[in-house]
Amino acid sequence: MAEVVCLCNEVLDIDLREFLDTHPIDSIDELRDQASICNKCMQCQELVESEIYLARIRRQQEAGRIK
Repeated sequence: MAEVVCLCNEVLDIDLREFLDTHPIDSIDELRDQASICNKCMQCQELVESEIYLARIRRQQEAGRIK
């Protein structure tokens, strides 16, 4: 079941993961520049940063499989 990550912008965890898997985001600032998330009350910042980190790991693992 999907959970809300960013209440202010009504972003669900599955939507955030999908976005991060299709866009090479490496920081919270890059994400804020490209999408409306974690740009108001900032209460979700820690959770969003962890999702960015996990997405980076998934990209690195995928790159390792392609070689």
